[in-house]
Amino acid sequence: MAQSDPAKARFWAMQWIRISGVILAVLGAMILAQIVDLPAIVGYIFLFIGALDVFIMPLLLARKWKSDK
Repeated sequence: MAQSDPAKARFWAMQWIRISGVILAVLGAMILAQIVDLPAIVGYIFLFIGALDVFIMPLLLARKWKSDK
């Protein structure tokens, strides 16, 4: 059985975090545009968390997973 490459798994983990952040941000924008019937504060929270997932989380994970070789 072939061993899985940890770099590949980490790459895909970061991509899925980015994709989920984009989805969350779009949902937040839809709430703020009143396309989805939820309170505006929920839209702002989703938009903020989505932006963190897209821009900040991959950097933090890359720093955590960085190898010092």
